[in-house]
Amino acid sequence: MTSTVLLLHGPNLNLLGEREPEIYGSATLEDHVATARTAAEGAGLTLEHLQSNHEGDLVEAIHGARGRCAAIIINPGALTHYAWSLHDALAAYDGIVVELHLSNPNAREPWRHTSVISPVADGSIVGFGGHGYALAVEAVRWKLS
Repeated sequence: MTSTVLLLHGPNLNLLGEREPEIYGSATLEDHVATARTAAEGAGLTLEHLQSNHEGDLVEAIHGARGRCAAIIINPGALTHYAWSLHDALAAYDGIVVELHLSNPNAREPWRHTSVISPVADGSIVGFGGHGYALAVEAVRWKLS
């Protein structure tokens, strides 16, 4: 069994730390990746990361994880609510899938309450800010044990 975890970030998450800090906090994307990497190393896992503002890049990364990665942790950003291509790619992936959001979409605007990712995820971690990254890695570790 592989010990590689693929961490994916969708559109605009490269702007973390600058974009709406009252919602998403002041930590940068690099800060969150570092948190996840530290948690992964502590759990004996290897972390790979990709952020893209292009849906197709994320689909390709999910396809590339098939048979290679034990898990995918995905923060799809706004793609959460309408990217059926991500849904379908994750449905065809045979590893663990953890959906991750810094904020709690269910406590925000009504259009954010629908996730097309949740039905194909093993679980979702929402609303815990940057701590959610360590929680997501812990969820993967637990599911692998």
